[in-house]
Amino acid sequence: MIKITLPDGSVREFASGVTPMEVAKSISEGFARNVISASFNGTTIETETPLTTDGSLILYTWNDTEGKKAFWHSTSHVMAQALEELFPGIKLTLGPAISNGFYYDVDFGDQKITDADFKKIEDRVLEISRGKHEFKMRPVSKAEALELYKDNEYKTELISNLEDGTITFCDHATFTDLCRGGHIPNTGIIKAMKVMSVAGAYWRGDEKNKQLTRVYGTSFPKQKDLTEYLELLEEAKRRDHRKLGKELELFAFSQKVGQGLPLWLPKGAALRDRLEQFLKKAQKKAGYEQVVTPHIGQKELYVTSGHYAKYGADSFQPIHTPAEGEEFLLKPMNCPHHCEIYNVRPWSYKDLPKRYAEFGTVYRYEQSGELHGLTRVRGFTQDDAHIFCTPEQLDEEFKKVIDLVLYVFGSLGFENFTAQISLRDKENRDKYIGSDENWEKAENAIINAAADKGLNTVVEYGEAAFYGPKLDFMVKDALGRQWQLGTIQVDYNLPERFELTYKGADNELHRPVMIHRAPFGSMERFIAILLEHTAGNFPLWLMPEQAIILSLSEKYEIYAKKVLDLLENHEIRALIDNRSETIGKKIRDAEMQKLPFMLIVGEEEEKNGTISIRRHGQEGKGNITVTIEEFVAIVDEEIKKTLKVFTV
Repeated sequence: MIKITLPDGSVREFASGVTPMEVAKSISEGFARNVISASFNGTTIETETPLTTDGSLILYTWNDTEGKKAFWHSTSHVMAQALEELFPGIKLTLGPAISNGFYYDVDFGDQKITDADFKKIEDRVLEISRGKHEFKMRPVSKAEALELYKDNEYKTELISNLEDGTITFCDHATFTDLCRGGHIPNTGIIKAMKVMSVAGAYWRGDEKNKQLTRVYGTSFPKQKDLTEYLELLEEAKRRDHRKLGKELELFAFSQKVGQGLPLWLPKGAALRDRLEQFLKKAQKKAGYEQVVTPHIGQKELYVTSGHYAKYGADSFQPIHTPAEGEEFLLKPMNCPHHCEIYNVRPWSYKDLPKRYAEFGTVYRYEQSGELHGLTRVRGFTQDDAHIFCTPEQLDEEFKKVIDLVLYVFGSLGFENFTAQISLRDKENRDKYIGSDENWEKAENAIINAAADKGLNTVVEYGEAAFYGPKLDFMVKDALGRQWQLGTIQVDYNLPERFELTYKGADNELHRPVMIHRAPFGSMERFIAILLEHTAGNFPLWLMPEQAIILSLSEKYEIYAKKVLDLLENHEIRALIDNRSETIGKKIRDAEMQKLPFMLIVGEEEEKNGTISIRRHGQEGKGNITVTIEEFVAIVDEEIKKTLKVFTV
């Protein structure tokens, strides 16, 4: 008998050789029907793999990330079979699962795949799937594997790097592929599939190698799920921050300025400033002091911090000055500068904590193929702050930062999030700096603070920064996509590297603990995600313009200007559309600009000292007529509902 530990901690005994599917059936026949993948002692296995030792078993359904991974990886095998049948003579390479589906890299030789081929590939995949062919793993010798793929230089390259005794094939129907495992029970579970696109991809990502064709696809256990996913993609296109940013005149890019370096237009700059002032106000309440640091620093600064060793080779190269041997770097991080600000004078434990905040612009050389609108840029501004505190103050300070992050999210409509506790890799410790003792203290501080605040948390190993663990806030947007927004990090290492000290009550020098935090993360990325989350309909307090005054004709322009002046006296941001256009055209244009309120003025409004209000996106619901004072009250009330009050 063997003992199997399930995720809830319960332990069950089974005869040696029991399969994950048999374990699932022992729990519930209904549950077993939904199980499509499994892992045993942390290793992905098939649902029919015999278990012969004690261990921990996790059973996955479509609703689990690992379940989807197995589903999509399995579909990539079926698509590879379909491609071989439809395009004889092609050479298959690799076909992994990715975040929303899968791809397969293929050498098509002299053949070409076009959009016109997508439908027949999809039809053949579903035809194969209906056969309910089982995915079966089998070990093969290296010699046997090389013989099978003797005409495929890509597979033989992969096999040559594997050791004999570790090579496995996966069979289904008439198809065989080199594979490490992780499949659904049979092809019949695949009910819907779509080829999404094709693109060029160098073999193994090296541009010196041959360019292959990457065929992207996705699949689902129900046709309804695929339909909903495609509708979601269409909505995502409508919400694309690059499209909205252009339409709303928020930002632009210029090839002459350089890739990945955004230009903020007046409306976008005003939006950024409003976000900055919003956070600065809360930070002032929380005891932060604003600092400003240069855009460059001597190379030695980043050598000391460890950033040069970690990122130097892949970042902007050093700036050489006329002085021999003098080198500067574009600032990749703000924290080394803040450490030097702390070091300007000696501190006592009575002076701590010190909280330095800066909207600091940093520069990192992202590859051109990785740049994407505002979400991946080469120059971006972080809402950075660094707290220097005693070990005894760490818990309270960390919790205060959590409160600040929650305030930011609450005021901007991000309500669906998980706090990810990002720790070191369990095995590979080489990529981290600092002692095990300091890492354990830092990791425990984050785990305990998150628990005390009652956050919904997950633990991810290997996701820590090189100098310390993090609490990352993973936010789901209106389309259900997950983004990392906001981070808090505990760092015992930089204080040692920069020899930061304070005098304790014992009159001895001690090292402070450093907390890194950025509720927005980067202004660029945050605004991009906020744009897509709200589809450009920002919270009223944040909108560049909150209202537009539309006069029915030029006769009422003087009254329109009077209304504008009164609104500005109440700090309501408004403008007048006094173009010689019909009121219908003015309304349509205001709708396109996503202006929250359209204030229509004509003869009746001028006579009675009123305005006729039309809300954005409420066509057909009719306008309401109010006084200007009543409109001001409407705006104030709506802002109060969304803009939270920060308390310390």
